[in-house]
Amino acid sequence: MSGNPLTQLQSLGQSVWYDNIGRDLLLSGGLKRMVDEDGVVGLTSNPSIFQKAIADSDDYDVAVRTLAEAGVGAESILDTLMLEDVGMAADLLRDTFERTESLDGWVSIEVAPSLAYDTAGTVAEAHRLRSLAERPNVLIKVPATAEGIPAIRQLISDGVSVNVTLIFSLERYRDVMAAYFAGMERLIARRAEGEDLPQPSSVRSVASFFVSRVDSLVDKLLEQAAEAAGEARSDELLALRGRAAVANAKLAYQAFLVMFSGPRWDALSAAGALVQRPLWASTSTKNASYSDVLYVDELIGPDTVNTMPQNTLDAFRDHGTPAVTVTEGAGEARALMAALAEAGVDIDEVTRRLEVEGVKAFADAFDSLLNTMRRKQEDMVGEG
Repeated sequence: MSGNPLTQLQSLGQSVWYDNIGRDLLLSGGLKRMVDEDGVVGLTSNPSIFQKAIADSDDYDVAVRTLAEAGVGAESILDTLMLEDVGMAADLLRDTFERTESLDGWVSIEVAPSLAYDTAGTVAEAHRLRSLAERPNVLIKVPATAEGIPAIRQLISDGVSVNVTLIFSLERYRDVMAAYFAGMERLIARRAEGEDLPQPSSVRSVASFFVSRVDSLVDKLLEQAAEAAGEARSDELLALRGRAAVANAKLAYQAFLVMFSGPRWDALSAAGALVQRPLWASTSTKNASYSDVLYVDELIGPDTVNTMPQNTLDAFRDHGTPAVTVTEGAGEARALMAALAEAGVDIDEVTRRLEVEGVKAFADAFDSLLNTMRRKQEDMVGEG
């Protein structure tokens, strides 16, 4: 077995994806090295990642100038740059896609954040992106808002492979899995009715469950509660910090095991449907007093994906512990949730707030990137 903890995760049923994209990463051979040496088998992107890649470097300036001088508008320039990067990454991962029979080798691109609360707009944009990407191994990211759920169901029934993003709560995660089931059942029925649609076995989906942000908010609420409590109770409350995120994710995995078993799933599986894997996202540690591999070490197990930013990837390579852990401690996770409720921390309210904040953060990043692109376009056309 390889001495690299990252490559050992695959034998435990977990795929390592890379949570980053950028032209330098693609052209310098950086991504290929991670594929070859670290067992990276997929890549995720989002508006914040593109904001950092495009706005904070000059790697795209030649392409921007060429498009701007040709009279292309800022939004179309941005569209072109993102699709070019996704296309390059998808081409690099195509061998992985073929070798794993489409289990991995995927690259994700997200629908515009402005459509997070627009079901019809999300469906249309997802089809547009899939058509423009022109690669079989591009996943379309759709946020798990209330309006996103029916869009996910429709897209799966249309044969579109989807990365469902911004999942924070168990309730919403169950909605996501239900949408996948209903969409897949409809796809099978539509094919039986004679529609020319992809086979169920060619439609893939992951459900991106966000992890670290739960601790960031719950810890803050616990500290506020501890400050208001008496001295004896304060220590008890503070001892709950740093545990909610992993507990929430482990309970999500238990929900996954329940959903993807039994007669309904057996019927779908027999028709060619494949498991919608949980994907652990937001797995970098935000609190420096916690282990920098906390959200990897504690969530390893079959049929899972962990998409890691560079710092987490480096940390796990250096001192991660590859062992199945995601199935451990479900009882303790439930007890922790009860303790949080007793402490006055409403996990449902926490996850609702995180969903709203997550959508807003991506929308703000996209708007900022678009404004940057408009300035670059104006400056370059002016120079010409």
